[in-house]
Amino acid sequence: MTLDLRSPAALAALGRRLRDQDYRFTTVTPATHRRVNRRAENAWAHGLRDVFGWSRPYRDGVLPAEIDALLVESGLREDIGQESEAGHRPRIRASTIAGQLYFHSAFPTDDDDAVFFGPDTYRYVAALKRALASPLLSRPVRRAGDIGCGAGPAAIELALCCPDAAVYGADINEDALTLTEINAELNGATRLIPCRSNLLDGVDGHFDLVMSNPPYILDPDELPYRHGGGEHGAELSIQIVKAGLSRLHPGGSLLLYTGVAIVAGEDPFLTAIRPLLDEACGEWRYEELDPDIFGGQLECEGYEKVERIAAVWLHAVKRG
Repeated sequence: MTLDLRSPAALAALGRRLRDQDYRFTTVTPATHRRVNRRAENAWAHGLRDVFGWSRPYRDGVLPAEIDALLVESGLREDIGQESEAGHRPRIRASTIAGQLYFHSAFPTDDDDAVFFGPDTYRYVAALKRALASPLLSRPVRRAGDIGCGAGPAAIELALCCPDAAVYGADINEDALTLTEINAELNGATRLIPCRSNLLDGVDGHFDLVMSNPPYILDPDELPYRHGGGEHGAELSIQIVKAGLSRLHPGGSLLLYTGVAIVAGEDPFLTAIRPLLDEACGEWRYEELDPDIFGGQLECEGYEKVERIAAVWLHAVKRG
């Protein structure tokens, strides 16, 4: 569903009210979301998590009046049905990671401008937090960029961990940048700078840290939040490695979370980026975080020779 936000201030106030209610929700994969919502008892929402987490329709009286009013004021409440089946549907979702609350697109995320959030987001933020404590990260982070920041959770986490750093949340999606700005305010990330940019184009200067969690699926519909391009979805990730390394200060770090298609036991993405890393980096580490994700994708066109899709993490330090 397209965002079409009427009042950012109302959405920010809604986020604060959800926090006051101790709202918590962990966003699952679309396949799991669909299965859970298909259960008969889940046809209509019965509380906050049903509405703002599971994106279920709700009838009058289900939400506290003040929260419902803020949803209306924000322009993100859609009226559905008629007579006995009349109700409403939110055009926004709210998820939490370690106490922080983030708004993102409602389910299902079928639009070109959808702002996606899911299990990859949790793995990305967790890997980032480990990297910030790693001895590999030896250069102080004073200027950083998150390529394809989406709703902004990783950029916000970095801004909170490095409060003196200017963190650029870069994306080509205006809805993503709008939500990043609201989410940054909600979570107290005062030095986060949302900016419309593709691969940091238009953002001047170099960085101490560049990070990204790009799309990596070969998507027949080429939805921007899913489609990673050629090489079984790895094309965009390869471009980010090239762009990120070129924009780092000596000693700066490139952090990349992505998914790779494993073919006959080999990792073509690693094969493609290894020469770049060996040439530009004094040290780099690459690891599989999860050996088997998005298994259903293997039944799709273009994956006939792929045996699995793995979630991987790259930490590369530019030679200084």
